[in-house]
Order: sequence, then C-alpha cells, then structure tokens
Amino acid sequence: MHILGINAYHADSSAAIFKDGLLIAATEEERFRRVKHWAGFPSLAVEFCLREAGITLAQLDHIAIGRDPYAKLGKKLWFLLKNPGGGWRAATDRLQNARKVSSLEEEFAAIDPSVDASSLKKKIHQVEHHRSHLASAFFASPFEEAALLSIDGSGDFTTTMIATGQGNKIRVLDSVDFPHSVGLFYTAFTQLLGFPHYGDEYKVMGLAPYGKPDHVDALRDVLLFQPDGLFRLNLKYFRSATRGIISYGEDHIPQVAPLFSPYMVEKFGAARAKDQPLTQYHKDLAASVQRITEELIFHILGHLQTRTGLKNICIAGGVAQNSVANGKLTRNTPFTGVYIPSAGHDAGISMGAALYVYNQVLDQPRAEAVRTAYTGSRFSNEDIEQYLRGRHIDYRRYPDSELYEKVADRLIDAGVVGWFNGRAEFGPRALGARSILADPRRSDAKDLLNSKIKRRESFRPFAPSILKEYVKEYFEVEDEVPFMEKVFPIRPEKRALIPAVTHVDGTGRLQSVDRSVTPRYYQLIEAFRKKTGVPILLNTSFNENEPIVNSPEHALDCFLRTDMDMLVLENCVITRRPGV
Repeated sequence: MHILGINAYHADSSAAIFKDGLLIAATEEERFRRVKHWAGFPSLAVEFCLREAGITLAQLDHIAIGRDPYAKLGKKLWFLLKNPGGGWRAATDRLQNARKVSSLEEEFAAIDPSVDASSLKKKIHQVEHHRSHLASAFFASPFEEAALLSIDGSGDFTTTMIATGQGNKIRVLDSVDFPHSVGLFYTAFTQLLGFPHYGDEYKVMGLAPYGKPDHVDALRDVLLFQPDGLFRLNLKYFRSATRGIISYGEDHIPQVAPLFSPYMVEKFGAARAKDQPLTQYHKDLAASVQRITEELIFHILGHLQTRTGLKNICIAGGVAQNSVANGKLTRNTPFTGVYIPSAGHDAGISMGAALYVYNQVLDQPRAEAVRTAYTGSRFSNEDIEQYLRGRHIDYRRYPDSELYEKVADRLIDAGVVGWFNGRAEFGPRALGARSILADPRRSDAKDLLNSKIKRRESFRPFAPSILKEYVKEYFEVEDEVPFMEKVFPIRPEKRALIPAVTHVDGTGRLQSVDRSVTPRYYQLIEAFRKKTGVPILLNTSFNENEPIVNSPEHALDCFLRTDMDMLVLENCVITRRPGV
C-alpha cells in the first residue's frame, strides 16, 4: 500500500511517501524551488517521492493532505459573525485556499496528464492540520502509548491540541482556537524586536541568553495561563485578527502581517527598526518572551501528564521547534520520554497526514519508528563526477580510507568545509548530510563562518555534532538527540575546549551522531577525534541566505560564491588550495 502525504498551499510545502507504513521519502518543496518556506502545491516534491518509491501517480492507493477546510466550520462562521468588516476579507482568502484544497486532483493531473482526475479524487483524504502534526510525532515515535501536544501559530482554526496516543489510534482531548495562540504571541514580539520575516522566531531564541527575563511579570498580562492547563491571549495587545495573519502572493512566499497593536507598543515600546541597534532592553525582552513561553509549555504539559498519567510525550508544531524549551522538558515536567520529529514544523504535516490515514483511518498496525531524517535527495559519485566534468571543475576523488583524514586535516587547519553526503535531511536542521563544518575548538570559528559564508547576526549560535558515545562526557543530558531538536547545558569543564559551539549561556543545540544511522558522518567526526581528542564538529546548514542545498549544482554554486575552503561531494573533493 502506497500513501502519499502533502502539505500544500501552506508555508513549508512538502511531500512524503510511505509503503506499508514505512517511510520511503520525504522532502520540502523549497529544496527544489530554492525559495524559503515556499507555500504552493509541492509538485516537484511529489515527483521526487514517486521516483523514490518507483511508482506512478496512478499506482498510489491513497493521498493525504494535512488540511481540512471544513474543520471547526461552525466556530469559523461564528468568529466571522462576531468580527464583521475585515473578517470577511480574510474569509475570502481562506475560501480561495479551501477551493484549491478541494480540487487537488487538478494539480496532480498537471503532473501526469494521463491519470484520470476523477479516479484520483476518490483517493484523497483531508486531515485536519493539528491531527496531522500529532500523527507526525506519535505514529513516528517508538512509544506504544504517549500524551501528545501540537502547538503552533494556527491551522484549521486551531492553535493548540492535546491528545493521547495508544497503538494505532489518537484521541483528542482538548484544543485552543484562533486567535488565542502562543505561536502568534511569540511572532508578535519577534516583530516588535525587529525581525519581521516569516520564520524569524529562532532569532529571538538565540538572542534571549544575552538578556535577563525582567519583563516576565508584564508579559503575564499578555499570555494568560488558565486553570485547565491551557491559555488565552489578552487580545488588547494584538492587532485585530479579522484582517488576516499570513498571506501568500503569486510567488508563494508567506508574508506575516504585523500582529502587535498600538497597546502593545504603548506597553513594550515601538518596533525596532532594521538599522536600529539591539539594546539591552531588546535582549531582556527576548529573554522574557522565551522564559514565559517555556513556562506556558511546562504549564500545558504538567496538566496533561496529570490528566493522562502517561510518562511519554510526543510534540509537534511550530512551537515544537523551540529547542531551548525542548531541552528542559524532562527537568520541568513529569514526562520522562520525549519524541519530537525532525520536521516538527509545518513541513512535517505531509508525513503526519499520511500516517494518520494509514493508522487512524485505515486501521493498519503501526510500522517501525522513524529514527532517521535522511529521506531526501541523493547522488552517486558517478552522478557527481559527470556533473563536475560538465562544469569543467577540477576535483579529486578519494577512497573512504583517505577522505576522512583529508577533511579532518583541513578542518584542523582553520578550514571551513561544505559536506554533501548521502540523502538530504527532512526538516530545518542540517544533520551531516548537507552541512558546513568547522573546528569547534577555535574561538574565532564563528567569525570565520560569518565572514566567509553565513553573514548572519553575531548573537546566533552554531551547533555541535557529537559522537553518540561521548554525549554524557560533554553535555548535562542522558538522552540521545538525533535531530538537533533540544538544547542542553555543556559541562562547565568542557566549555573552554569547544568555544565555537558554546552559546553565551553555556549551552549547545547538539546532535548526537549514531554510527548505524549516518556512518560516513560518524567516521569523519571519529577521524577528527583521533587527531584532536575532541569528538565534536561545528555543524551549520549548507546554504547562504537560501534553502539548504539539495543537489551538487546547489552545493557547487554556494561554494563558488563564498569563501568556503573545501567542498566534499560524496568522495569528490574540490579545494581552493592546490595540493590538498
């Protein structure tokens, strides 16, 4: 049984395909389109998934989209009646989007005109946004039973959903409806702090450790914790929700309207201009927003654990990308087991929708847990050599026995290396398949990367990839962290040894590297460890103000327009220094 899942007409458009419940491929459309957060129909991702599965569109048994325009329809209509005027303009935009969702067979027919559109229509299942999130976390997890949380900005009129999962079924317990959203709360303050673009919230998370959470009490009037374990917003602080939140133009790029009201400006100050420096007040406000968001997550999970009595928790949704909060869950809630998928954000909806149909709707038994994020594009050495010869690029192909030594030596010699290996990752984190690497021992590594390639804000940290066996030696943590989804304290005695990946508060967003999951990346770090005694590499995403590279062409172009020192495409090495 083949099931295709998609996230369409929504930010981070994506596709995933399963065979008998096993994940075959999953990827974001932005990797092909080269436009961040691309939000149209994921036709290129769909074609990729079909190729990886070795089937045609007609051979699909089911198609799942993580969107249900009819979910909570009564509440949507009641909201519009209570909010006349601009609300109807927003409703028109949503209606147009809903029509696209309801006529998906036309989009699929454009991919393969030989397929009968009416036969495709019968295969399509619409799965509510947050149920798709819940499924992407629980049905992919190793847990037979768990409490579940989906939490983000908004989707299908819901912003937060709590549930339980047992076997192949999910049971929803409660939800919070739009416009009450912790995601919108975080985004409003992200905008106020001078970061206006879709997806900029991680900048606030990176800035927060530079400040003190002195404004948490003031924020308690904005984000209202409820006795039932959920929350509401004080809507005085937010622009009227009736004018729409996110819009998508012809370019399919999500644009977020300003969310804060004049009252928020009165209480917390005007939005920082692009050319205005970050003051201590901005840093303190970022620390306060991060702190109260963490407190709310702990509040929700504490009540959820009491209500369910379960010890495992699975979390997805945009707010589940808050890796700082994720690292604190087992220390601040009664839960002892945590699973967060590699694509916990909206791209993961494609995977979740397919899993929901397979398990919940079709009542199929659960398959293996998803323990790898490496589900995207891949290229052989022969593919790469043919491409490089066509571009007249000088390169050398090394056997594995020499490759790791060469790359490790270049890293030790202050080199910045583009590492393109195996299948691309599914999700926003580079995990050693499409990564830029550097020596974590260098105190100037962040400056090197920002001057040579990244050119990003100086307050944003870089992440450590560490061999699984050494995690406890370097970090105050007992868990594996395969998807770089959690931040943990670095042991005090190790911080001076790895300054390039130690944030200002002594933490790191680590990735534990497992030999059985990613053997080549493991071998590279092991070669570096043997030479330096440090089982860690600095790892950041292979891109330059663009989606993470997806093909040898993207990687080579990024290498050529930056000052990267070495490019490794599988076993093919390109260097700016002769003789290496």
